[in-house]
Amino acid sequence: MIKITHSGQINLGDIKVDCYVLEDSRRVISANGMQLALKMQDDDSQHGGTRLARHLNQKTLEPFLQKAKESGHLDPIVCYKGEQKINGFESYALLDICDAFLEARKHIDLGERQSIIAAQCEIIIRSFAKLGLIALIDEATGYEYERERNELQKLIDIYVNEELRAWQKVFPDIYYQEIFRLRGWDFTVNGIKKRPGVVGTWTNKFIYQQLPPGVLEELKRKTPKTESGNYSARFFQSLTEDIGDPHLRSQLQSVITLLQISDTWEEFISKFNKLVSHRNEQLTLDLGDFEDIR
Repeated sequence: MIKITHSGQINLGDIKVDCYVLEDSRRVISANGMQLALKMQDDDSQHGGTRLARHLNQKTLEPFLQKAKESGHLDPIVCYKGEQKINGFESYALLDICDAFLEARKHIDLGERQSIIAAQCEIIIRSFAKLGLIALIDEATGYEYERERNELQKLIDIYVNEELRAWQKVFPDIYYQEIFRLRGWDFTVNGIKKRPGVVGTWTNKFIYQQLPPGVLEELKRKTPKTESGNYSARFFQSLTEDIGDPHLRSQLQSVITLLQISDTWEEFISKFNKLVSHRNEQLTLDLGDFEDIR
């Protein structure tokens, strides 16, 4: 069983195509999504690439598909997303098929459906060429990293992560990056999507609960709530600028330093407990409080 490690969708016009990364790093496109993208069917009545296989075995196209078949790109791939079976093809197959149809259009008379497919192949090739050029420029200039940071910021600004959006006003990226590093999580758009809730819980423990006794309780009391019982503002918004805010930032910097000098999550928790124990003999925190919420 070949396992899928990552999954997502790419937009090809108005069609969303499922795509995957396998445990051996191969990129795969779902067979059904591929035949939809190529307009090999008018609806999704035939799943699993049934029509795709039929078109690939047409004798009129055989000379133009020979090279792709010999390379193995057109060999079907069966992989699994958990227990779900996925039929797909290596990503190169989509480009090979497009090349074959466009080349065939130059040399033979295509049938009605084949002509529709060829026209769609031209659209796909042009779109990929533009995206490929942008990707090459981004990589050459180093903008690919800035692009990722921009996407993260957009996610923080407009996605469901309301808490992260507010935290950004005070909490720098390095705070989250170090937590993700020690937890073994990817600090990427998809990684951020999965983790903000538990990071918010930890932030309360690492930062707010370490302020002087009674401060967190007072912040909770002063922060207004919505009718549903959720806080309508962030705790740090109620801190005083001359004392409360500097104390918060001092605690935050201490935690960031501990994160940076730790090699494992366990080591960080140990160092954090030592820091806490030296401050007015406050209670230490149990490692179990910071286990991943699954």
